Amino acid sequence: MHSSLQSSLLSSVPPPLLSILIPAKDEAGNLPGLLDEISLALADIDHEVIVVDDASTDGTWELLRQRAEKDARLRPLRHAKSAGQSTSVWQAAWAARGTWLGTLDGDGQNDPADLPNLFERAQRGDVTLVAGHRTNRRDDWIKRVSSRVANRVRSALLNDATPDTGCGLKVVRRDAFLSLPYFDHMHRFLPALVRAQGGECVSVPVNHRPRGAGESHYGLNNRLWVGLVDMVGVMWLRRRSRLPAAIVESVHSEPAPVESRTDSNDVEPAP
Repeated sequence: MHSSLQSSLLSSVPPPLLSILIPAKDEAGNLPGLLDEISLALADIDHEVIVVDDASTDGTWELLRQRAEKDARLRPLRHAKSAGQSTSVWQAAWAARGTWLGTLDGDGQNDPADLPNLFERAQRGDVTLVAGHRTNRRDDWIKRVSSRVANRVRSALLNDATPDTGCGLKVVRRDAFLSLPYFDHMHRFLPALVRAQGGECVSVPVNHRPRGAGESHYGLNNRLWVGLVDMVGVMWLRRRSRLPAAIVESVHSEPAPVESRTDSNDVEPAP
């Protein structure tokens, strides 16, 4: 659909309550089932789904275009050149129209059936972000070891009160997300960044599944070591931040009423 026509149609439709954001790179084998599961899980929740194809070389983009023609809730976006997972999520968040953002990975390992529970917890009003906690990881040993080390180091240094910050399943207020500083790999540190801005986070146990089709795009070098370097940057950001900062606005008082009086020159003489 032509972008201007699509924008016109979107502007005439009331915004949904929840926007689901999915970064995807070469996930043509996983997206059909994942999108079907999302539709089923969120059948009773007003939502939209934004999938960012991060310059896939398989049939991901064609698949998304064909499905979008039949599903008005699906909004595909595409990078001509790969920009990474954080950039994909960030740009999807700016394009989103929902009050809340829900994120999950495009590989099918996150279970969409957990989304309603996370969303219900987020709507209670006492937290900014609800993060999934994969209590039973279904990954290879490289992912498990690197994530275990990174989570322990991160928790000790950032005190982000989140046992599994790398889980793709999250629900966060859109306005809070857009106020966060952007940098590559920021998606791994959302709880720490939210807390640095005065927000509250809570973790909820979620299901985790083996990857379906395709291969993981992460290994030891671009998961563990890069994550440790980024952690130093997050520590610097938190140290330099002065938010939240209480601020009081002066309120203009109503002008004092003018007392009525009679000028002595206007007093009529007594008879």
